[in-house]
Amino acid sequence: MRLCAWYLYGEKHRGYALNPVANFHLQNGSVLWRINWMGDSSPRGIGASCGMMVNYRYFLEDTASNSALYLGSKQVRASEQVLALVSQFQQNSKL
Repeated sequence: MRLCAWYLYGEKHRGYALNPVANFHLQNGSVLWRINWMGDSSPRGIGASCGMMVNYRYFLEDTASNSALYLGSKQVRASEQVLALVSQFQQNSKL
């Protein structure tokens, strides 16, 4: 889950999220909200994402500012749960 959080939050292509689904939602002003272990246990889900599923949350009053922040300065808005996983990954990673 830490690696998944880092992949969605920290891995970038030209400054934007490497994952195309993450990039789509973040461009539209969402918050990277929650990572669900075994959220998709179908054979396709296991093969595509090791069974993990991600929730993006849209706070309607913040979508415009979140989108502008992401598109302008390439900053990802994320929940405390996701940021904690990112922090744990960074502490334990040799990258």
